[in-house]
Amino acid sequence: MLAYSYIEKGKFQLIEKPIPELQGPRDAIVRVTLSSICTSDLHIKHGNVPKAVPGITVGHEMVGIVEKAGPEVRNVEAGDRVTVNVETFCGECFFCRHGFVNNCTDPNGGWALGCRIDGGQAEYVRVPYADQGLNRIPENVSNEQALFTGDILSTGFWAARISEINAEDTVLILGGGPTGICTLLCCRLKQPRKIILCEKSPERIEFVRKCHPDVLTCEPEHCRAFVHEHSEHGGADIVIEAAGSEESFRLAWECARPNAVVTVAALYDQPQTLPLPDMYGKNLTFKTGGVDGCDCEEILRLISAGKIDTTPLITHRFPLERIEEAYRLFESKANGVMKIAIEP
Repeated sequence: MLAYSYIEKGKFQLIEKPIPELQGPRDAIVRVTLSSICTSDLHIKHGNVPKAVPGITVGHEMVGIVEKAGPEVRNVEAGDRVTVNVETFCGECFFCRHGFVNNCTDPNGGWALGCRIDGGQAEYVRVPYADQGLNRIPENVSNEQALFTGDILSTGFWAARISEINAEDTVLILGGGPTGICTLLCCRLKQPRKIILCEKSPERIEFVRKCHPDVLTCEPEHCRAFVHEHSEHGGADIVIEAAGSEESFRLAWECARPNAVVTVAALYDQPQTLPLPDMYGKNLTFKTGGVDGCDCEEILRLISAGKIDTTPLITHRFPLERIEEAYRLFESKANGVMKIAIEP
């Protein structure tokens, strides 16, 4: 089968690999019907994910059809159309039982697919702990609607959930990329008083204004003044950082009101610093990622009910044979690209 693989720092390559086989009784083999490219894949390519294993097939955003299931798999069976979770988790350890599945103590727990074990930018993928990592897609939900359930939509859902948003809050989201938009969609479910989204790309600001005209938008250079103008208590009640830059990290605490919640959902290329003397007296609560992707079943119900729609994020499509071209486009952020659907 064709599989897009991490060769060495700075180099991915489309190569032939054997179709994966079951390695344990709780595994499943999924035929990938649609996958996508994530910014985290670029972090691997650039050498910024130390745990990434050279030789692995990359990709952790995918949907597909179960081809085989191990004898201890109970929740899915061959023929089921499923989403695949970005995280591998046993469902039994202390962290899994408390919903902290990103910290699963299994050797392959947490983000494994497309990082430490073969992922889904391929024709087939092996999914360990299939009862945890696979969710059936409702009949009225398309592959495109379900595509981001296991990763960026789970990230947005998790960020909104742990941020403790209520109806009186002004929420500031930093970053209007795919993760920021998924976070926006999930924040809207909480019905806050106001949502402000900060983004430097004019194309992405236009995307937000077109799809979500009730959301206020601003650019980073004006963000602090804009948030103060449009908030009640000297800053945002909730700030969710989904951009992942030094500038956005600084804006996150600068734009928060005293005693606000700042949730960091982004992945950074470089360490960030908390300038505690400058922050003294703000009494902020920081919550940091990565995502605990244990809400996929609920997310799929919301998609099925028409309460979440991420299909506008799919701006381009490529066959797996042209995935190199797709990566170049995604990394360039040209031509209004948001997310790319890859069809094996």
